[in-house]
Amino acid sequence: MIEELTRRYLRAVDRALPGYVRALYVVGSAALGAWQPGASDVDTVILTSRAPTRDDLAQLARIHARMPRSPHFDGVYLEPALARSWPADGRAVPFVVNGEFRTDTPCGELTPVLWLTLRRHGIPVRGPAVTELGVRVDPEQLRRYNLNNLREYWQSRVATFPAELAGMAAATAMDGGIVSWFVLGPARLHCTLAHGDIIFKAAAGDYLARLFPEYAHLARRAVRWRAGEAERFTAADLLAAADGVNAVAEDAWRRFGD
Repeated sequence: MIEELTRRYLRAVDRALPGYVRALYVVGSAALGAWQPGASDVDTVILTSRAPTRDDLAQLARIHARMPRSPHFDGVYLEPALARSWPADGRAVPFVVNGEFRTDTPCGELTPVLWLTLRRHGIPVRGPAVTELGVRVDPEQLRRYNLNNLREYWQSRVATFPAELAGMAAATAMDGGIVSWFVLGPARLHCTLAHGDIIFKAAAGDYLARLFPEYAHLARRAVRWRAGEAERFTAADLLAAADGVNAVAEDAWRRFGD
């Protein structure tokens, strides 16, 4: 499916914009060996031969609108100057998220984590080997990004959970995707801070279980849910996941913060 989707995209873009896409690399779960049909998207980094014109962007919008809705073919476009500087500041560049092509909003995928994934695990579909790209990852920038993301995204998201769930019975059913997201996501960032590499979500469950044994059962259930097994999650599980987010973030700041 991954190969079929990337070939379909390259055929379409080569017809519409000959010579525009000079290189394409698969990143994300597929590059980490953790791609799951029905659950994972195809994430890419696309290097272009020139800065995009208005006509180029219109053509790209049409191409992405015709791509399959599942799995999504997502990616970040980098013109030549940016493919030499590897910016990690979330600036506005053409990108695709959840299958939607965007050009005039900040690109949240443009982070040190993306470049670390590309440098360590990127799979070339077109273009030179990753080792020839000169991908740069600033260790301090990577550390700061992960710490801030734990505090500003993950902890801020779960801060409202106690009030939002206060009127619900503990056994109220919750969406497994939401619970699993909060159980496994922060552990991946903690692991990057500790070991300087990226792990996939199933490995994050094992990492969380070793780091905080009190969340081991919830972590294993989240991994089983992502693998397609029948797992039922409740409001009590979501509150426990929120506690886990705070525990992971606070531990990360204690170990790796200023």
